[in-house]
Amino acid sequence: MSLTIEELHQSLELIKSRNQKVELDKPWETSLTRKISVSLLTYIVISIFFIFIGVKESFVNAIVPTLGFLLSTLTLKSIKKVWIAKQNLTKF
Repeated sequence: MSLTIEELHQSLELIKSRNQKVELDKPWETSLTRKISVSLLTYIVISIFFIFIGVKESFVNAIVPTLGFLLSTLTLKSIKKVWIAKQNLTKF
């Protein structure tokens, strides 16, 4: 397979463009704003669902799954670091 210089240049530009987008998305994925937004949306959806199915004290009970989500976002970073370290050790 023989690529021209122009084709290689285009491929490189596509890769650079994709990498730039990924780099811009990273801060959002780990931001406090995202975690709070998703938590609020989770709380609202679960509250509405609990009201619909007749759960007593729906607004109070909706806190539990919302906190579960929030805690999972906080602990996954730690678990990810351990997992990555383990993967790096097993490669050698």
